[in-house]
Amino acid sequence: MELVWRDEDGARLAATVWRAGGGWRAVSSAMLGGGIGPLNWVMNAQVRGRYARTDPVVHLAELAASFGLDGPGTGMLTAASVARTMRREDGGVAVSATVGLRVPTWAAAPEGAADPELAPLHLDVPLPAHEPAPPRPAPPRPAPPRPAPPRPGTINIVVAVPVALSDAALVNAVVTATEAKTQALLEAGYPCTGTASDAICVAASTSGEQEPFAGPRSTWGARIARAVHAAVRAGAEDYTEYLRTSRP
Repeated sequence: MELVWRDEDGARLAATVWRAGGGWRAVSSAMLGGGIGPLNWVMNAQVRGRYARTDPVVHLAELAASFGLDGPGTGMLTAASVARTMRREDGGVAVSATVGLRVPTWAAAPEGAADPELAPLHLDVPLPAHEPAPPRPAPPRPAPPRPAPPRPGTINIVVAVPVALSDAALVNAVVTATEAKTQALLEAGYPCTGTASDAICVAASTSGEQEPFAGPRSTWGARIARAVHAAVRAGAEDYTEYLRTSRP
């Protein structure tokens, strides 16, 4: 996994690029290159927190070309700090994850629900920039500190498995990784299943006989689960520390 940089919208932004080459196929929920198919590369690109482009697939294709990526691949976007990507391995399975929890949420919420149980974690709600002075003759009250800028969201996960997986096992691996992600978030103190914009890519080798299973109690599924759990938990704990040190 290579860390690359670019200047965009007046900011210095990072991206991770995995130039996998041939011999891989993947299942992905990413906007660019999603679905099941051959894989030459994976890109996870950081954007500014107030991302406003309405053509993210075109944007991803432009970024891929600028980094010299060609052939089939998958691209993801995140406002989380890509330079803080967490990498973990278990038994040959390699995982990288960027973890941003600006708006953590439960997957199954009632339609239109405001998720009041998550209100303490909604860190991007603006605070008043000032308070009016109280009536005289009382002395004016000091203005509260200005709010910190909105914190980034989205959890993007890339999983590389060094054995072949059947189509069913690839889909099963996504389920396993998602379960491990949620376990890690809960253990890190975030009462949620993730964010509404999470994305994942699971890549498997095309060499050898295909493994039929990737559930959490299969050989390779268990390794996927442990590696994803470790990367996401480390990322969530790092995000907590980032909030602790950056909030006013």
